[in-house]
Amino acid sequence: MSVVDWAVFASFWALFVTTPGPNAVNCILTAWAAGFSRALWCVAGILCQATLFLALAASGVTALLLAAPGAFQAVKLAGALLLIGLGIRAWVRAGEPVRAEAPAATRLFLRAFLIATINAKSVAGYLAAFSQFVRTDIPIWSQMTVIVPTALTLTALSYTGWCALGAWLGRRALGFVASLWLRRVLAVCFVGYGVALALI
Repeated sequence: MSVVDWAVFASFWALFVTTPGPNAVNCILTAWAAGFSRALWCVAGILCQATLFLALAASGVTALLLAAPGAFQAVKLAGALLLIGLGIRAWVRAGEPVRAEAPAATRLFLRAFLIATINAKSVAGYLAAFSQFVRTDIPIWSQMTVIVPTALTLTALSYTGWCALGAWLGRRALGFVASLWLRRVLAVCFVGYGVALALI
């Protein structure tokens, strides 16, 4: 991969991972409630999913999933229902005080991994990256030695930033009304992402 190709890929990937979506909302809400260091388990879950998707995309599995519209639709619907359920749950819990006891790390990791995995934005981003930036005249795994570290580094930086934003908001100890409404806006984002996923 040439330096120019790498710069174009890195720019695409930076835009892809910094555009707010379900992963960002999850990082913000988790860091708000559990703090920055605990929310880094969400980043670990997202990075695990990113590694999995990069490997699947490189081996052609994501293209196979798109070639089987029924399977892809089932995955999309399951993802939509999960996001809508998370949004409703967040809406209901928005009025509750933030718990002093943080959720278990494994729970945070698995929830982040699941949200990232069923996220249509993820599938679309990986397919776009591979259809636009991977050259067929060069062995795929040699290209992955550049793509994987770039993608994982930018992903880690982006979602660590979203966690920092959530922790900052949580430390601001917003008044109850502002906290309630901001948490409800984020809950509506989950529902909106779920509805959009079901309709796309």
